[in-house]
Formats: sequence, structure tokens, C-alpha cells
Amino acid sequence: MTTKVGEHITLDILGTKKEYDPTFYEKLVYKIAKIAKVTVLEITKYKFEPQGFTLVALLAESHISFHTFPEKGIISFDFFTCAKVSPSVALDVIKEEIDHTNIIIKKFNRDTIDHYHDNYSSPGLKKSYIVKKVLEKFKSEVGQQIEILELEQFGKALFIDNEIQVAESDEHLYSSTFVNSGLYLNSNKEKAAIIGGGDGGVARECISKNFGFIDWFELDPEVVNVCDKHLAKIGNKATEKNSVNCVWGDAFESIKTINDNTYDQIFVDLNDDQYCIDLAAKNMNALERILKPKGVITTQVGSQDKKPDQVNNWLNVFNKNFGNTKLSRVYIPSFDCSWNFSSSINH
Repeated sequence: MTTKVGEHITLDILGTKKEYDPTFYEKLVYKIAKIAKVTVLEITKYKFEPQGFTLVALLAESHISFHTFPEKGIISFDFFTCAKVSPSVALDVIKEEIDHTNIIIKKFNRDTIDHYHDNYSSPGLKKSYIVKKVLEKFKSEVGQQIEILELEQFGKALFIDNEIQVAESDEHLYSSTFVNSGLYLNSNKEKAAIIGGGDGGVARECISKNFGFIDWFELDPEVVNVCDKHLAKIGNKATEKNSVNCVWGDAFESIKTINDNTYDQIFVDLNDDQYCIDLAAKNMNALERILKPKGVITTQVGSQDKKPDQVNNWLNVFNKNFGNTKLSRVYIPSFDCSWNFSSSINH
């Protein structure tokens, strides 16, 4: 349940050429307070040398403040109140009383809904997820920051190291495109390897496609456990299926014991950052060794829309090692962009 605490407005008044007297701001506070129907309890003010001024008014309903920066031609105003009248009424008063060229307005609902910054936002467009509830938040033994958040629009979601991994509302788009991308190039399904994919979606999808046997290499069992607890429909108890063999720890160490030409399909579900690109490149010969002739390796490579250079770096790795790659694409609403999967045939 959402609890509203109050409303908050900040105004950065630009292009102010006049340094107003301290009494001017005090009168302005009382004028705003009267319109907003709030009670001024006490005013504290301080004038700096050689210039600048700060005033803070303590209200029965919270506070009002002014901070001036004459050398920059800026006056900053702050009004937070739990009263019934919105603090935005102060805007008309300030527009009328203070000479300016522009006013930067920021309004905030002060409530118990959290906003979680989307790391995949572009530099010029920042976005946030609206969080209804934090279900889990901890650091795993292998050092990953793991969070299960209930999002207003996308339901329960897994975040690792502050980046969304999967949301229950649209996970099927990710996992089905991932697995189908490999099967499109080679329909053989005797044996598959999954590297990463702790939420269990790729494993579930392989089971639903009737793969004969699946080796699932996952670094962090705590990711699998927390997803089984809160996102059970995604994995659908994949770890309990007879066709699935879970191998915990460093996947690239574990595959050293796998025989040559073992897998029809390899699904690499690691992060799409440069560290994982370099890690995959370093171990690509080992992955090629355990892949059957004409077997397919498929990797999620991120978003061409938001990080095209990163996707190209992934593609360069595959083209260098296999001489071919096919790129699949699907729009993931919770990611707010299209996502890409690269598949290569082992010739």
C-alpha cells in the first residue's frame, strides 16, 4: 500500500540580475505561506560576504527555503509541505516578484513508492522503474548484488548489480527468442549446455522444446535459489528435472572436463558488458571444442539500440572464431528496447 507523505517543489530561478534584500525573501515567504495555507513557525536567515543569502522557514507543515547565488544569477527555492494545497502555488508568486529569464521546475510526490534508476538509460534520457516493494536485497557469496523487486508495470523482477536481468511479465520473449535463435540454424536437440542464465528461463525453454539432456553451468546458486522462491514460474523447477544437470561454479573451468563434440546447442547467457565479452573471447576455443560439428552457439549480446558498439564487439568475437553469425532481435518492454541474440554454426 502506498503512503503519501507530502509534495515537494524546487525552483531554480535563472537570469536574476538583482540581489534582493533579506527582508524581501521574508515577505515572500509569508505571501507564499498565506496562499498555500501553511503556518510559518520560525525563520532563520544568513547573509554571506561578499554576497549571497540563505533563508529557511520552518513550517508547521514542513519548510520553505531560498538560497541565492548572485555571481551565477541564480536563486534556488525549495518548498516541501504535507498540507492540502500543492506547493506549486508558489510558482506564480515567484514569477511575479522576481526578475528572471527562466525557471527550472522539479516536482516530487513524497510517498513510499521507490524509483529505481535504469542503468540502460541513454546519457540524454534517464528513466526509472517504479518499485512497489523490495522482496530481496543481499550480496551473494560470490560477490553479486542481488535484488528481487516488485515493479508497478512489470511484476517481480531480478536485478543483479543494479541492472535488470528479467521481469516476470515479459521473460518469455527473452528466453523463447534466445533458444529459437539457435534451433533455427540447427534443429538437433540431443544435448545442450547453458552457461549462466540463473533465473532459469533458458533452461525452462530448453525443457519445453524437448531437449534430451541439459548441462546448466551457473556461477551463483543463490541467484537460482532466490528466483525459485520469487520467480518460480520462470524456471518452473528446472533444477528438479531429470534432464537437467546443474554444475555450480566457474563455467569455463567446468567445461574443461567435457568431452569434445558433446553439445548440439550452447547458450551463453552472461552479462553483455565488455568484461564478459573478453571472458567469452578468451574461452571461445574451449566452447568450440565441446560443440558438435554444425552445432550452434547462441549468446545474448545486448541492445543495438542503446549500445551498438557493445553488440559489434560481441559479433566480432563470433565472426573471428566461427566466420559466421546470425543476429536475432526482439523487443523487451521491461528493458525498454530491442534485444539481440547472436548465433553461429560450428563449421
